[in-house]
Amino acid sequence: MRPSPYASLTGSTGKPVRPRAGILSGYVFRVIREQQGYTQEETAERLRVSADTIAGWETGRRPLTAVPLGQMLAIRHKLMQMGASSPLLHALERALEADVILASVLDPDEGPGDGSPLGAMVMQRGLAEVLTWPLTGVPPQPVRDLPDPARPRRGPVASGPRLTVPERARFFRRMRDTAEQARGENQFLLRRQALYLSGYDADDDTPDWLAHQQRTERPSGWLSNWLNHRSVAAVAARQGDRDRMAHFIERELLDDDAGEAANLAYWAYWIGETHELQLSDDFIADGTLTGWPGDALLAHLAAGLSPQHGYMDLNVHSLWSLLQVRPSLLRSGVAGRALRERIPMLLDGGELSQRARRELEGVGYAIRLAEA
Repeated sequence: MRPSPYASLTGSTGKPVRPRAGILSGYVFRVIREQQGYTQEETAERLRVSADTIAGWETGRRPLTAVPLGQMLAIRHKLMQMGASSPLLHALERALEADVILASVLDPDEGPGDGSPLGAMVMQRGLAEVLTWPLTGVPPQPVRDLPDPARPRRGPVASGPRLTVPERARFFRRMRDTAEQARGENQFLLRRQALYLSGYDADDDTPDWLAHQQRTERPSGWLSNWLNHRSVAAVAARQGDRDRMAHFIERELLDDDAGEAANLAYWAYWIGETHELQLSDDFIADGTLTGWPGDALLAHLAAGLSPQHGYMDLNVHSLWSLLQVRPSLLRSGVAGRALRERIPMLLDGGELSQRARRELEGVGYAIRLAEA
């Protein structure tokens, strides 16, 4: 039986204990400081705060989310002057957003979905990677593969932001409750994103619960139906079940121009190649392919061409589809540079589905024609 999400989240008086806040932004702040080789004391001097304040920010004891906006902007500018990279500063901004979402989920005074920021806008990868960091242990891209800190750390240090066991249990219980109760006309985005986050739950019953949620979904139109199938397929693929993804590609993408356009529009938004934040999923149904060049999406899909990648089939098909509507990527040589060596290695392996193999062979042939 799943433990109560409130277990160990109450104090000796039995009253709910406020969840920790600022653990994500605090950790990213520490990464920025360490990459520049500064101690907490040196950073405090440059930012004109006390060393205890720096320590409080980094541990979440004094959450950065509680810092007034004007002061936060001043801190960001000073971090830039100290040499912080733009990707890390961007990750800090996303971590602040993620901390707000995390705190709202763990707050014992809030019911499932009550004004949840999860339903306020469509998440992009930068935010989702930070938010799921303490759930998966996988750092967001700007933090991943960073060199060792310029100055050695003192003593044992956690490798990333952590949730306690009771906090994890409460997070996933709240996500399930939210998904189950968000059935209103204007709650589809909230439900979809709660289901997405529920998919990171390692409990044995998660696949069956997600499958039940799909069976009980009552889509209000083509888009909600399409997104429901895509979300379930993506969660299943992340958990090692590739059959659902193959079924999604066959049923919802192949020979369906609207599905193909929606898939590419969603990808472009997800990776941030389209910069305007969306407050609902409606933009996906528009099927518009203008406003983004495709080279960033190409690079992202190429990086995901690995037999070990859960989204391998979707990445291959999306790559094939992208080059159909963005032939300029072939003529400019961008596709060739990204894929020339990778495609032969994949074709020599035996882990591709028949469809993925055909599509990769087609992409390789198109590249050779463009380079001839």
